[in-house]
Amino acid sequence: MSATALPRTDDPIVAIATAPGRGAIGILRVSGFGLRPLADALVGRALRPRHAHYGPFLDAAGGPIDQGLALYFPAPHSYTGEEVLELQAHGGTVLLQLLLARCLEAAGESDPARGRARLPGLRLAGPGEFTQRAFLNDKLDLAQAEAVADLIEASTEAAARSAGRALAGALSHEVEALRERLVELRVLVEATLDFPEEEIDFLKQADAHGRLERIAAQLDALLARARQGALLREGLRVVLAGQPNVGKSSLLNALAGAELAIVTPIPGTTRDKVSETIQIEGVPLHVVDTAGLRAEHEASDEVERLGMQRSWGAIGEADAVLFLHDLTRLGEPAYDRAEREIAARLPAGVPVLDVYNKLDAAGEGVAGRAAVRETAAAPPARHEALALSARTGEGLEGLRRRLLELAGWQAGSEGVFIARARHLEALRATREHLGEALALAARDDAALDLLAEELRLAHDALGAITGAFDADALLGEIFGRFCIGK
Repeated sequence: MSATALPRTDDPIVAIATAPGRGAIGILRVSGFGLRPLADALVGRALRPRHAHYGPFLDAAGGPIDQGLALYFPAPHSYTGEEVLELQAHGGTVLLQLLLARCLEAAGESDPARGRARLPGLRLAGPGEFTQRAFLNDKLDLAQAEAVADLIEASTEAAARSAGRALAGALSHEVEALRERLVELRVLVEATLDFPEEEIDFLKQADAHGRLERIAAQLDALLARARQGALLREGLRVVLAGQPNVGKSSLLNALAGAELAIVTPIPGTTRDKVSETIQIEGVPLHVVDTAGLRAEHEASDEVERLGMQRSWGAIGEADAVLFLHDLTRLGEPAYDRAEREIAARLPAGVPVLDVYNKLDAAGEGVAGRAAVRETAAAPPARHEALALSARTGEGLEGLRRRLLELAGWQAGSEGVFIARARHLEALRATREHLGEALALAARDDAALDLLAEELRLAHDALGAITGAFDADALLGEIFGRFCIGK
């Protein structure tokens, strides 16, 4: 199925709904209308709605393929809103393929009672097509349908809980409440446009400007929570950068709590990117350890030059950069010169945090450690700084907290729902139109036709989140990213 085209929605569909591979249970689903003749052929008896029936699944000769549970859900009381047949068998790869083939075969066989095929047109489902039909049949709105995929793909407990809230309608309910308020406001504006000769100023009497301000404030709160939800879904890409042997790999291992990267005292041990996803307070952080950076003319060989090119490429794609320094080498002319050159090349638009590593080895006694901390507090680079020891873990907790702040995460965020970039774009577009509407409403000679248009555009932008207004191409793109059988 193309990711930008919707499949036919009147064909019955079938798919294996469990992940590939062996398991205790494997599930096969059929959705459409007129499924009873197919069910009779597969299980050899009539199925009561919403009851689990244990027995054999039959081949064309009436012999058993497997023993399992069969469930039948009549329309509209099913996941898709259509009739649904679910077969729960043993989770063998070959076995499930046999059952799938048998479903397609039985669908084309003639039903003795009716003299025609049991289920004409049965075909394999495309990615996300079961959930797409749930959306098209008003069982889920678009934001809830996306939350199904987000729940499956959640990489942290916090992300899973947030996706569950979105699936339950947390985002949708707030969006619909805002849309209802916008509709009320649009009615007032349209009424004023329709009856310009009336002496009563409908907008002032109804406090239209005050209503609009309250809607904008409610939208701002929703947008802030959506940003938190998007962070839980997407995470933050953090790149560790710096000269060779400053402790980048050691810091990656310390953050991950595992020996992921090889650590030696030999400069240039890391020649390519090493990535790991960790979580801090439920927020996924995609940490990338890169090859050490030098001045271009100091690269020892072609392999090191290629590694440095990849390092700069990763830095350019980062959401945040940890620029590591070696506290034991500060003051060395060659080292400091390379530090300045590297700092000058760091992208201006990416948040950079200077991390001064090897705190455990840099200063002896209270006076020495105080001097180290003073150096880290006033770094030669242009960024804020932290001092730590990747070896002992000192200062690591402060780094974790700062990474969350760089990500924009607000500790203790309750009731956060998962959100996607598409949702944020729609909310930002809505806010822009509301800003224009507020400016127009504040004018004494408000151009009501322009005000009405801005409110309409804001209303449509909100509708795109739940699918109240959307294009087929967008629906195809969304559901095309689902797994088969969902």
